[in-house]
Amino acid sequence: MDSPKGELSILVVDDSEIKTLNKEYLNRFGPTNVIAFPMKKGDFSEINPQLLGDVVISVETAQREGIQSGITTEERFTQLLVHGILHLFGFDHEKSEQDAGKMEEKTTELLELIESS
Repeated sequence: MDSPKGELSILVVDDSEIKTLNKEYLNRFGPTNVIAFPMKKGDFSEINPQLLGDVVISVETAQREGIQSGITTEERFTQLLVHGILHLFGFDHEKSEQDAGKMEEKTTELLELIESS
């Protein structure tokens, strides 16, 4: 998971916007907390190898989930950002429990690094 000159975009939206993106690109209904659009795979991955992709986060969902978890919106937003970036690097928690475990381990590792800075 090395990309010293990687580039990504972060789009912060409301529930209405992420709901639209979720339906249009993933054929899923309703708002979600984060969507990642990786650019390292697929037909156009060779155009700009440093371009990791896009991470879209619903700040409304992040705020709700933060309240439910007893953490700040900023903490939840950081968790979602790390989650989205890991998706850009090919991590996937939906394929298998083993993959989900690997993603959770990397998430914990990265959040600990962020918190210690």
